[in-house]
Amino acid sequence: MNSFLKKLKTKNILVIVLFVFIGIQFYRPEIVQKPITGEIHVPTEVRAILQRSCFDCHSNQTNLKWFDQIAPAYWLVADHIKKGKEGLNFSEWDKLAPPAQNAKLWEAFNQINLKAMPLKSYEFLHPEAKLSENDIRILKNYVTSLAPKQKPDTAKVSAYNKQLQQVVHTQASKVSFPTAPNGISYIPDYKNWKPISSTERFDNGTMRIIFGNDIAVKAAKEHKTNPWPDGTIIAKVAWDQIIDSDGNVTTGAFKQVEYMIKDSKKFASTKGWGWARFLSPKLEPYGKTADFANECISCHRPMKDNDFVFTSPLNH
Repeated sequence: MNSFLKKLKTKNILVIVLFVFIGIQFYRPEIVQKPITGEIHVPTEVRAILQRSCFDCHSNQTNLKWFDQIAPAYWLVADHIKKGKEGLNFSEWDKLAPPAQNAKLWEAFNQINLKAMPLKSYEFLHPEAKLSENDIRILKNYVTSLAPKQKPDTAKVSAYNKQLQQVVHTQASKVSFPTAPNGISYIPDYKNWKPISSTERFDNGTMRIIFGNDIAVKAAKEHKTNPWPDGTIIAKVAWDQIIDSDGNVTTGAFKQVEYMIKDSKKFASTKGWGWARFLSPKLEPYGKTADFANECISCHRPMKDNDFVFTSPLNH
């Protein structure tokens, strides 16, 4: 009798599971298929890699396999496609200016090189999307080829000198400072902070110095940077990289300053960091709405296990 009841109970559970499985198939978030407005034009071998490993989530040419159509996997796929195309869409490449296109390609390669993309869950079901070392080499060579050629550049030197004169004339009269769409204001004190690291962007020919406030410097000295303590402020400043007629590599015109402000409670919705960017000597705030921070998070996501910070501080 007990055996019969156990079999009956098992059968009832299986029937319930089957009905639930069938029922969830009717909840299908829409995957919007928009037209291709401007395809990316890259060498054939580069396009083949992007198409195989990126286009399903980052273009209007999504090709769902039969198993992608089955819920709950379908829900995950739909979410990946929605978020993927919001950050990068190779089918709407014409909407980006050439410098923005190069920056997006650098960001995409950076995520691939750090093994953050393609997503492991996607690779598991789509093994053909996995990139080989040769694929990565091809992408790196192409992205590197987009970088400005580093040679004596009188135009950059002239732009720097012109900017320097403008700064001298306007700095004295500057009283108020701009604020980013998420409420974070420009912080002029970073100029008095200590450099904690440096980096360069080979894709756009810029040099960057990373400054830290006192809390950041103390955390770096004590090797307590994962996570960084609340109160940490990191300022990454970018300048043109120029080579003068004597072959000296120096900083040129100021391009931008980016801030990461650590407050795990205040900025809980943006991974514990407040993000802000101010462009050109005019310090124009980046972003039209506070949602711009999602772009920052997307770029820094490969470093989620390092508290979303790319550059490790130099040993002090």
